Amino acid sequence: MTHNMDSKPQVMRETKNKIRVDFERTSLKERMKVKYLSVNFAKNVLWYIFRLLLLIGIAFVILKPFYTIVIRSFMAPADFMDTTVVNVPRGLSAAIYKSIIVDIGYFKTFFLTLALSLGCALLQTLSCALIGYGVAKFKFKGAKLVFLMVVLSLAIPHGTMQSAIFYRFQHLDIFGIFNFLAGGARTGIEGIDAVLSKIHILPDNFVGGISTIKSVIPLFLLSMTGLAFKNGLYVFMLRQFFRGVPDELEESAYLDGANTLRTFVQVILPLSIPMLITVFLFAFCWQWTDDFYIPLFFMADRPALMTYLPQASQNIPASLVSIFKEATAQSPSASYRQAITYACGLMASAPLIVLYLFCQKYLVQGIERSGIVG
Repeated sequence: MTHNMDSKPQVMRETKNKIRVDFERTSLKERMKVKYLSVNFAKNVLWYIFRLLLLIGIAFVILKPFYTIVIRSFMAPADFMDTTVVNVPRGLSAAIYKSIIVDIGYFKTFFLTLALSLGCALLQTLSCALIGYGVAKFKFKGAKLVFLMVVLSLAIPHGTMQSAIFYRFQHLDIFGIFNFLAGGARTGIEGIDAVLSKIHILPDNFVGGISTIKSVIPLFLLSMTGLAFKNGLYVFMLRQFFRGVPDELEESAYLDGANTLRTFVQVILPLSIPMLITVFLFAFCWQWTDDFYIPLFFMADRPALMTYLPQASQNIPASLVSIFKEATAQSPSASYRQAITYACGLMASAPLIVLYLFCQKYLVQGIERSGIVG
């Protein structure tokens, strides 16, 4: 039995050696014929060519618009008047970007948008983490109803709440304090609203609240209370993540004398850093590109880069008009105006691209651990 088991590998080894020797003794022409002039090799080549052409076609469809946007934003003014120039410019110019930075005031708007988006994203991440942790780990009456309302908030279009939200912050009154102060007749203090208006505590046109429109107060209040843009999704993601955290970790912290808040801060949050970074990235990006709350609350005074730059590009800066006229002796064409819009879009979205490049690892990890995919 032992002899038979040992002889089998020996036979296989000798057979392989014999095949190798026979192959090496064969002429190069015969070896090439066997290797390349076969049906299997032809199938492999055809399949490789098909996959290569398919990938090239998909890449072309996806990358062609980006290439057009980038290359047209760097075109020289003369190229826009030359009908032979389509996607390969004869000359490159950075005049559009220089005008955006200097004339339109890119950096001022950039830092305003950065501060607004960063502050709102941090508040949203913290508030949604608290809500998600409470829904995931604490059992109380109505917990399922609360989570159902969170899910339903994802399906309600923000446009349906536009009037209600605007009116609420147009006449903001927390806990009815200002209504109490203004209601002198009801409180027995006649004319208290007039007195407060005279000493400039309340505005002259005060009507049961204070106006917070054209300020950052509505955005920060909505972020602090978990009611801001897309917060339902963030709560859902964090709730799914916290449900996967073992209860034994919290029980161990409680046995060591830690209360609920300390357990959340010192035990739960360090474990959920990838998930928190993911939520922060979503909140930051959506706040950066918000076209609902910021136009609603700020109206014409928009501090957001993604809404301000395209609006500002509609009126071409004087420096670009003079450059175009010097090069072509004509007024700026429609294609040149479109190139300015392209450049504004690139400069508005460039910070998001840089942010994604540095944080893509945490973004993938957070989405995997949230349980919303796969």
